[in-house]
Amino acid sequence: MFWIFVVSFFLMSVIVHTGPVMNSSYVAAVYEHNVILNPDPRVPLSRTAALQHMQKNLDIYEEQAARAAQQGAQILVFPEDGIHGFNYSRSSISGYLETIPDPQQESWNPCTEPGRYNNTEVLQRLSCMARRYSLYVVANVADLQPCPLKTDPSSSCPPDGRWQFNTNVVFSSDGLLVARYHKHNLYFEESFDTPPQPEIITFDTPFAGTFGLMTCFDILFHDPTIALVEKGVRQLIFPTAWMNALPLLDSVQFQRAFSLGANVTLLAANLRNNRMNMRGSGIYTPFSATYYHAQKGDPEEGRLLVAKVPVLDPLWVGRSGTTGEGVVSSQSTSSASPPSETAPSVPPSSTTSISSILYEPIVFLNQTEGEVNVCHGSFCCHLQYRRFPQGGSEELYAFGAFAGTHTDHRRWALQVCALVRCAGLDISSCAEGVEEAESKMDFTLEGKFGTRYVYPSVLASKLVLEQPEHLETAADGTVTMRHSNMTGGLLTACLYGRMYHLDNE
Repeated sequence: MFWIFVVSFFLMSVIVHTGPVMNSSYVAAVYEHNVILNPDPRVPLSRTAALQHMQKNLDIYEEQAARAAQQGAQILVFPEDGIHGFNYSRSSISGYLETIPDPQQESWNPCTEPGRYNNTEVLQRLSCMARRYSLYVVANVADLQPCPLKTDPSSSCPPDGRWQFNTNVVFSSDGLLVARYHKHNLYFEESFDTPPQPEIITFDTPFAGTFGLMTCFDILFHDPTIALVEKGVRQLIFPTAWMNALPLLDSVQFQRAFSLGANVTLLAANLRNNRMNMRGSGIYTPFSATYYHAQKGDPEEGRLLVAKVPVLDPLWVGRSGTTGEGVVSSQSTSSASPPSETAPSVPPSSTTSISSILYEPIVFLNQTEGEVNVCHGSFCCHLQYRRFPQGGSEELYAFGAFAGTHTDHRRWALQVCALVRCAGLDISSCAEGVEEAESKMDFTLEGKFGTRYVYPSVLASKLVLEQPEHLETAADGTVTMRHSNMTGGLLTACLYGRMYHLDNE
């Protein structure tokens, strides 16, 4: 899970933009689940009691699978931790664990062959769910695998002789277990182990070709996420339990930004939990976004999203000889394939927490229009803007640059250009994150990045996503984002560059 402490956030919104007509499409569904939690997760439960708890969440999954199927969905994604919950210790999660065989090594349909393995009731239920509703089903479960403690003392096997993994499983529409992925980038998950090696896991479907698997915190790192993209996988599955981190890493903000920056489809299913500030799910392509972001104070309930999206697997498009209705363009968005990785324009020059990124070199926008530059070392960002204040409230905006290493449980190297609305009228408020704004802006935001992976986002008042009017990446790594005619006040406009090759320096 992505445990970052942030202020609360707002609003449901569904927005569809368009792009080139594809010759094939499919219907995808994601479910944002209001998880039923174990009230005392630190106390071990018997297998029977753990199953009773998990069946309550699976009953809801069953209802949503039926609804998704009624709407024509062919694949349904459930969130991370959605069946068992979170905050377990290594021992207290034991009753929730099931040993999941490797589908790359053997073929197993838990629904039709329930007796092959003991203590696999959850796998059986998910398999039968997929089979009953003729859906590909993706769910997140807790896996137990024995490991070679005695035979290989040099292995990473834990002292108790078993691995416990945060695991995504995929079932085909006839109930066959077709994929198993062990999360690599854990975030304060003491109940689980990091796999000995990163797993690059894909599965094939008859309706859209190949999909890749990742989980929550994985999205911020090279393995497995960028390894999948560099392998040519353009359709990614993303179960998550994401705590929102404004101003730069709200759930739907980064989901959308990643889809645009990596030029992929992202099927993102989040948990819904008000206490943990978890919410925000969506179905994203490089030219469309169908998403849900609950408003503070909304009833704490789940939400099913269903959307027709174009097939992006280049090896599959047209293979079946069928055509489908694609997404039709209503906005001009230029987003060329990113350039090759180049030498960084500046090495990480400092370490930071997420709140201090915007304490780095910043300028305040004191005029209604202007042109400003700000640099952090040799990394520079440029902004040209025109501001349209609305109403009578005074709002402070800051424009900042950051080149360095972000530290929050893990290290990741960044180059960031960010324009944000400050929560108050002093510098310390600019990193707090704010949910509403009145001032609309026309702007051009630009930076010369030392990475091909730059994730663009425009976030409007009440956490409404806006599609940038123009995105362009030049051969020298300069990324330009232009936008105007906003539907709401500007919260954040950001170019979030990930310097994966510098993470361990």
